[in-house]
Amino acid sequence: MSFPDISSLTEPITEPEVLESIQSLPTEDDLPYDDGEPMETARHRDQMNILIESLKVHWSDRKNYYVGGNMFLHYDPQSKRKFRGPDFFLVLDVEDRERKSWVVWQEGMRFPDVIIELLSDTTRQEDKGEKKTLYERVFRTGEYYLYDPFSQEFKGYHLRSTRYEEVEPDEEGKIYSPATGLYLGIREGWLRWITEGGDVVPTPWELAQQERQRAEQERQRAEQERQRAEQEKQRAEQERQRAEQERQRAERAEQLLEEYRRRFGKLE
Repeated sequence: MSFPDISSLTEPITEPEVLESIQSLPTEDDLPYDDGEPMETARHRDQMNILIESLKVHWSDRKNYYVGGNMFLHYDPQSKRKFRGPDFFLVLDVEDRERKSWVVWQEGMRFPDVIIELLSDTTRQEDKGEKKTLYERVFRTGEYYLYDPFSQEFKGYHLRSTRYEEVEPDEEGKIYSPATGLYLGIREGWLRWITEGGDVVPTPWELAQQERQRAEQERQRAEQERQRAEQEKQRAEQERQRAEQERQRAERAEQLLEEYRRRFGKLE
């Protein structure tokens, strides 16, 4: 059984005979999944993790997607050597499971719906040229974004028919991502997912920080309430003491008056 030319595919393979033959192809357990090369810089790694982990937080109640980065994406069943390693990619409507690498023939010939490449001096030309052409013509990836973590250069392309068209950011510098229902925009020097309401989607660490801050605010409010209650208790005690003093003064005055009456009566 021969496979169709991968560059001519516009829809996932569904033919039973082809799918049956695909089952005999190498799997993620048979294919390389790590070249041992780290991300260009720590900032590139942190940026990748921010995009991946914050989207997972935002979609914590969803299970039908896969998001990964800096892992091999094997895309041609006719060649084990044809793979790429997008810095970030998202595939919708797929099984929720751990993967060593993304092997499209194991996934019903599903390619990424969104790819983000993080530019560097060593990858800039390839990301803007060869990779862009591959993602446009072979992967047919609907959204392709380029971001430089140091210069903050940011570009977005959406697939229109058969070609990528550059998308102009809005007045706030954001680009809408139809696949995610979120915006991508630069905030405090990082490329972030942003909700339609304008909120930056937090990472797990930021979410934990927010929870810690809320817990601290609750603790402070509870302490303030305790202090107010203690102050009220002290004021009530002071009022009780003043009332007791007034009672004692009235009682003493009554005693003095009674003593005066007794003495005045004796004088009569």
